[in-house]
Amino acid sequence: MVAASLGEVAACAVRVPTEVVKQRAQASQHASSLSALTHILGQRHPLGVLHVWRELYRGWGITIMREVPFTVIQFPLWEGMKSWRRSRTGQNTVSSIESALFGSISGAVAAGITTPLDVLKTRMMLAREKIGTIALLKQILKDSGPRAFIAGIGPRVFWISAGGAIFLGSYQWAINALGGDMEGET
Repeated sequence: MVAASLGEVAACAVRVPTEVVKQRAQASQHASSLSALTHILGQRHPLGVLHVWRELYRGWGITIMREVPFTVIQFPLWEGMKSWRRSRTGQNTVSSIESALFGSISGAVAAGITTPLDVLKTRMMLAREKIGTIALLKQILKDSGPRAFIAGIGPRVFWISAGGAIFLGSYQWAINALGGDMEGET
């Protein structure tokens, strides 16, 4: 869990600026991703490099606060389901199909639980002005109520469930192939 969490923190160095640019384009704040990036980078002269850095990494903290719990939920759950399956079958390995199913379930559970943090991250990245996490939390509750924190849960659970199946199923296939244990593989 620690290694996966540290990996997520490192990945956020690339993920956060990409998310900021993508979300601003998707929310029609800019005509395209290139336009959003150009706008942020164009603030260097009037506002300084530090401002550009802060804009590109807006939401860094809340993204990490979303990614670490997600990882801490998904991977132990996936490993637990694989362990359960091995104990039920008496085999040392699980198939890539089984791993894909378990990856899908663990991704769905982790996505559902961390959706409120994803809502906070998205709102923070799209805010016109920088706002603190607690202040944003209070503002969302005041303006939209608690149901706002599950907005988009269906699509988020669906796409992360599909991704978990593909990623963790493929990963298991590679583990089985490299270990020479292809029993049960299709």
